[in-house]
Amino acid sequence: MRTSKFFAVPTLALGAILLSAGPAMAHSDHEIQTDGAATSDSSESWSFQTNLDPLNNSGTVGDVLIEGQGNQATVYMTVDGAAETFMDGPFPHAQHIHFGAQGLCPGPDADEDGDGVVNTPEGEPSYGGIGSSLTIEGDTSPDSALAVERFPGGSSYTYERDLEIPDDVLASIVDGTGVIVVHGVNPELMPEEAAAKQSTLDESLPLAATLPAACGTLTASQMDGMPEGGADTGVSGGSQGNGVAMAAGGGVLALGAIGAGAYFMRQRPVES
Repeated sequence: MRTSKFFAVPTLALGAILLSAGPAMAHSDHEIQTDGAATSDSSESWSFQTNLDPLNNSGTVGDVLIEGQGNQATVYMTVDGAAETFMDGPFPHAQHIHFGAQGLCPGPDADEDGDGVVNTPEGEPSYGGIGSSLTIEGDTSPDSALAVERFPGGSSYTYERDLEIPDDVLASIVDGTGVIVVHGVNPELMPEEAAAKQSTLDESLPLAATLPAACGTLTASQMDGMPEGGADTGVSGGSQGNGVAMAAGGGVLALGAIGAGAYFMRQRPVES
């Protein structure tokens, strides 16, 4: 089995690594304007969702649902199949709302240097820069893109948090260019050339630490209802996938840990 320098990097060192800073919206009474000016009114409600599909052969999948009224939103996520451990602890997974680019998840052709993976800078033309950091607690702005100690970790986790979505990020979501990206790939799943590299964002760190692992473009939600209840912030994680249930035969990733048991039907394409 290949040994990677990734596992020799202290966990808190990951805090230095990360990242440069949908269609018509479901609503109740009003349309949200998307001209780049103030986009929200307290009476406007909306809901967007996406399936997270693997990038870079990570095996990471998940589901995201965002419900909002004006700029205030609640983000619900489940993630499964992610990198599990780091230095005998949960592997931290930075996760963000990206915005302002093509609203796409990059394909293999975005690999400009030919090392077999699409690193963060190579993916940015597709999904854009960071609009919101989906941390467990504290700040959710792009300033917290590096706050790895405040992101969830482990191979499977659920996430629920209330936060404020900035006007420009909300406008991008409405325009179909809001994208969820989860980072951090097990180096054993990477091509040897890429696994041996240091991060394109910080040469003192391994590429695996910053590599995009899963991605999904937000689209107007087709759900009839939303999960209710739960704390303003919260996450559960670990290799056993606390709160995440995969229904046998149906491919349903249940959001059982976040309220009313809402779920998404997902069809995962085979990753190239």
